[in-house]
Amino acid sequence: QVQLVESGGGLVQAGGSLTLSCAASGSIFSVRAMGWYRQAPGKERELVASITSGGTTNVVDSVKGRFTISRDNAKNTVHLQMNSLKPEDTAAYYCNADLFSQRLPGRYWGQGTQVTVSS
Repeated sequence: QVQLVESGGGLVQAGGSLTLSCAASGSIFSVRAMGWYRQAPGKERELVASITSGGTTNVVDSVKGRFTISRDNAKNTVHLQMNSLKPEDTAAYYCNADLFSQRLPGRYWGQGTQVTVSS
């Protein structure tokens, strides 16, 4: 009843930019934190950035200064602006949302979008 749909992944050269977007829809009462995780082949899924409903952000050190997370609370969307991309940023990126659906809390995930950075 809740869907998170990501868009914006693709292939880019090192030093380039991409913007990922994620829209949450369905039976949503309220959205708390939203964020982006990534998983490279053979590695565990890791947090990239998160943002609370109040706009407080958390960005991991490996992307700090290059990636910016933002959200539109009215549209239940979250965006990840990625600049100065590096080959090590190559991964499947997943949108995540902690929200209340029918007044019950839950954590929801998108299907993932691939980001490939060529050297």
